[in-house]
Amino acid sequence: MPHTNIEIPEKLPLHSQTEMVAFPYMIFPLYVNDREVQTFTEADNYDKLVAIVLRRNEAVNGDRLGGVNEIGTLCRVNQIKKVGDGKFKVTLEGINRLRILEIEPDTRIALAHCEVVREFVEKNLVSDALVQSLNALLKIALSYGKPLPDDVMKMIDYIDNPARLSDLVALYVNLPVNDLQELLETVDPLERLKKVYVHLTNEVQRIQIKNEVSSEVNRKVGKNQKEYILREQMKHIQEELGEEDPRVADMNELRRRIEEAGLPEEVRKIADSEIKRLERINPASPEYTVSRTYLDYLAGMPWNKSTEDSLDMVRAEEILNKDHYNLQKVKERILEFLAVRSLKENMKGPVLCFVGPPGVGKTSLGKSIARSLGRKFVRISLGGVRDEAEIRGHRRTYIGALPGRIIKELFRCGANNPVFMLDEIDKLGLDFRGDPASALLEVLDPEQNFSFNDHYLDVPFDLSKVMFITTANQLDPIPGPLKDRMEVIRLAGYSTEEKLHIARNFIIRREIEENGLAATPLEFSDEAITKIIVDHTREAGVRSMQRTIASVCRKVAKEITQKKEPRRKITPEVVAELLGPRKFHNEVAAENDRVGVVTGMAWTETGGDILFVEATSMPGKPELILTGSLGDVMKESARAALSYVEAHYGDFGIAPDAFENKVLHIHVPSGAIPKDGPSAGVTMVTALVSLLTDRPAKRGVAMTGEITLTGRVLAIGGLKEKVLAAHRAGVRKIIAPDRNRDDLEDIPDNVRSELEFTFIHEAAEAVAVAL
Repeated sequence: MPHTNIEIPEKLPLHSQTEMVAFPYMIFPLYVNDREVQTFTEADNYDKLVAIVLRRNEAVNGDRLGGVNEIGTLCRVNQIKKVGDGKFKVTLEGINRLRILEIEPDTRIALAHCEVVREFVEKNLVSDALVQSLNALLKIALSYGKPLPDDVMKMIDYIDNPARLSDLVALYVNLPVNDLQELLETVDPLERLKKVYVHLTNEVQRIQIKNEVSSEVNRKVGKNQKEYILREQMKHIQEELGEEDPRVADMNELRRRIEEAGLPEEVRKIADSEIKRLERINPASPEYTVSRTYLDYLAGMPWNKSTEDSLDMVRAEEILNKDHYNLQKVKERILEFLAVRSLKENMKGPVLCFVGPPGVGKTSLGKSIARSLGRKFVRISLGGVRDEAEIRGHRRTYIGALPGRIIKELFRCGANNPVFMLDEIDKLGLDFRGDPASALLEVLDPEQNFSFNDHYLDVPFDLSKVMFITTANQLDPIPGPLKDRMEVIRLAGYSTEEKLHIARNFIIRREIEENGLAATPLEFSDEAITKIIVDHTREAGVRSMQRTIASVCRKVAKEITQKKEPRRKITPEVVAELLGPRKFHNEVAAENDRVGVVTGMAWTETGGDILFVEATSMPGKPELILTGSLGDVMKESARAALSYVEAHYGDFGIAPDAFENKVLHIHVPSGAIPKDGPSAGVTMVTALVSLLTDRPAKRGVAMTGEITLTGRVLAIGGLKEKVLAAHRAGVRKIIAPDRNRDDLEDIPDNVRSELEFTFIHEAAEAVAVAL
């Protein structure tokens, strides 16, 4: 019997709905928004009880209940769980029928005065007969394929209470909402049982008709059975002739591959179990393809297949030098790896991260490393990857599941120790499908990747022998834990002299071959190459230079096809003729010394660049205006520079009234390009002193350095990139923090010899040199 003696509060929170009817003893979830969930959270003040009622579709004259039905269900709130942005899942348990007496007006949530509906039934011959008939009808429905949970069927066998039985069966008969509400409002259990019996009888008749139609269709589609019988006969004939059944031959081949794959013991057990399962599956079943593909991956993975490392350090060094100019740090690290590998056979593969601007050879360097080690090379690009499954794979429960890219590429290359390049790791994405950067934590950790578990394979695979190389243009977007697992090697941009070597020894030879000029080879003079580098490209890498040289070769090829006299040598005059006017000018050499305009240096993800800091003043209320798309850090640096100059105006020879009734304006040109960082502090101090003392700044002097309020100059990063950019722009004197003096070692000798360096401790020293 329902809980007819239950005591309820005087009033209850009320929730109305249109899509379902709740019955006593029913446990069900409701999905509500953040406004509707207030009804259920308020239930804590009412013994966790709420009233659930069905809202009427049509208005009724004289309706005193605001459009809801009079009979509803008393429910207990078991759980409230947040499942999304503004969405909640509420788990409810039906307790008893409930009559709504009155709804309170103008309350924050709907509150209703209710009473429990009491049900009385005496067991008699009629009720027993109805219960037995309903049980028999349910078993008929089950025999026709009506899906009922096993626990429900067992429960029905032991329920002899008409009220309880009618409510339980009503849940599993497909009835419209209005019919379910009618059953809920039928308080007499015997009457309710009769109505359920009628509905169930209609359902059984519908299932009977459906089965008759299905049988007719199956008779017409007997072709599959016929083909199956013919296949069985063919199999018997093949056995009589001594020929092997194709499916048996396929299974035997699969067993042989698994035997030869050298699987670990625990993986071998899984493979054997999967083969036995595969033999029992019909080849026409979709599950057969899923299982077969999984076994193909297990058998094809390089569990113990490795390529032999070439430990000849002389040969490795020759290959690295042949493919790339300079890059001594990277080459030295590879030779160190080879040296340790020759002394220790079972060593873990290193995880290197090449960071540098585009076009400096990070990706091609990976191929050269693989060649020098005698290993296979695998490369995947992580740019724009947002799905964690790209790294870890999909579970085999999903249709079309596949392994992640790590396992897939190792399967293709057939070796467990390749050089594996993860390109553009700083451009990984993140969305609702997971965080690929977090999935890479296990892949790139030598302490964990010996048992990397791909979701598809679902068995551990050893990645410790793989030499992982990642590439990035910037380190900042890479999460800290991932960055911590990698050995970072920075590749700065190339100087003009280095680009000249690269063009002469690598690029020109390749472009002549690719543009069909091998029969009539061109000779590029050093002056012509230098003109291309200086006048037609402005970059840290060599991609634009390569495209420009390719453009020259194509134009020469065009002249040859037009029966013109073939050119034999490319000189600066020929470059000007073929490529037209220069695209870039020497920013520094083209300008005169000016008051309030100082040359600074900046680091960018494409290498480095120079920037000009301009300061001017005008009459008005004293304030500082900052323009040029400056970030917060750079704005703070400008304010610190002004405060320092104001505090030490006497040291710089600035008049005491120079700051009165003046608006000071600092602008950094190229306003569309965002700029940030503290390293322009010294430049801003110099620009302000130049303006306020009316002394021009030397344009051939470039400076960098972060300042404090007391004028001390702090160290900065990316000095090599900044110096190379300044050198390209025609600067001949560099002012840098004294704490960066050791970074001079990274700057090429030929660049260092053409520049004069001044290292400073205080901002006043920069002012003395630059003005």
